[in-house]
Amino acid sequence: METLRGCFVTGTDTEVGKTRISAALLHWLGERGQRCAGYKPVAAGTEVIGGEDVNEDVRALRDASSVALTDADVGPFQFEAACAPHIAAALEGRTIERAVLLQGALALATHAECLIVEGVGGFCVPLGRGFDSADFATDLGLPVVLVVGLRLGCINHALLTAAAIRARGLRLAGWVANTVDQGMLHLDDNFATLRGELRRRHHAPCLGMVPRLASPDPAAVSAHLDDAALRTLFGVA
Repeated sequence: METLRGCFVTGTDTEVGKTRISAALLHWLGERGQRCAGYKPVAAGTEVIGGEDVNEDVRALRDASSVALTDADVGPFQFEAACAPHIAAALEGRTIERAVLLQGALALATHAECLIVEGVGGFCVPLGRGFDSADFATDLGLPVVLVVGLRLGCINHALLTAAAIRARGLRLAGWVANTVDQGMLHLDDNFATLRGELRRRHHAPCLGMVPRLASPDPAAVSAHLDDAALRTLFGVA
């Protein structure tokens, strides 16, 4: 997998903004002339739009990519039920195959210079018999970007996730603070603690702090990311 370039986006939990940040990273790369593709190989929860089953996360990454992709390219394993992916797969009598996840990533890499791979839920989510999302991240070997949902308990969740990433031999290349609870008490102090501890323990820079936005489209979110830090992460001049 040495030819892969990009990052693996994980989160401190589900619903912390992984897709929003992933789409913003794709937008940032595309604006700088990079051929980039989003990949969310496992996605649970679909709704019928225009007569077809659509996973909104998969569609968001497809739309933010700078190369032409289908929903199936971005999300080879999409399930109807919005629940843990291994449970959603069992409900449909399907199996999430580790080899297929990797094949999908390599196929996208033939069309794009940079791949933004979004995980599912948190970092250690069961996917199939004997493997989870952390195993898949390890297979890819990409640097990891951690999305921290700013809400009560986020410091502990972030530090535990960062430790799990390091335990897998992966590099935590940076993290993004995403404001989930706008009314969070002492938000600035929590952010400062996260920034200091993730830098001290893992040498991981903050790649941006995203506030609550009325229209959180990729362009609006990317405006709150650190341009210099992203240039270093992706090797963009």
